[in-house]
Amino acid sequence: MMSAMRFKAVVLGWLLAVLGTWMPNAVAATLADFEFSSPQQAREFRSLTEQLRCLVCQNESLAASQAALAQDLRRQIYEMMQAGQSREEIVAFLVERYTDFVLYNPPIKPATYFLWYGPLLLFIIAVVLLIRAVLQHRSGASDSWSVADRERVAQLVADNSVERRGSI
Repeated sequence: MMSAMRFKAVVLGWLLAVLGTWMPNAVAATLADFEFSSPQQAREFRSLTEQLRCLVCQNESLAASQAALAQDLRRQIYEMMQAGQSREEIVAFLVERYTDFVLYNPPIKPATYFLWYGPLLLFIIAVVLLIRAVLQHRSGASDSWSVADRERVAQLVADNSVERRGSI
C-alpha cells in the first residue's frame, strides 16, 4: 500500500507534468492569433510580450497570460508593431500608461531604489543583528538577572514544589 506522502508526491508530479505540457501551448496559442510578415517579427513580438508583465495575473508575462487585459495588450502591441513603432516606443507607451510595474526588469531610478536595493539592505540589517546577538551572547551581557531576581525565582520554584507535594 502506498503511503500518504508518496501518494501526494505522485499526484503532484502528474499535475506538474500536465501543467508543464499545457503552458507552452498557451504561449503558442497567443502567437497563432496574429499574422506576421516575417519570422523575425514574430520573434520580436514574442520576446517583447515575454518581457512585459500581465497587470492582472500573479507574476505572469503577457505572452503566457490568458486574461482579457493581456489579450488586449497583446493586440495593441501587435497593432503598434504593424504601424512601424519600435520596441522602445511600445515600451515607453506601456510604461507611461501602466508605470514601471508593466516591466519585469524596471530601470534603476529613485522611484525603484527600494525595489533594487531593499533586499540587500534587509540582508545587511539581518547580518548586523545576527553578529550583535552572537557577540552579546558570548560576552554574557544577555545574562542580566540580578542576585535578587535569582533568589526570587528560586523562592518561587521552592514554593511551587512544596505546594505540589502537599496536593498529592
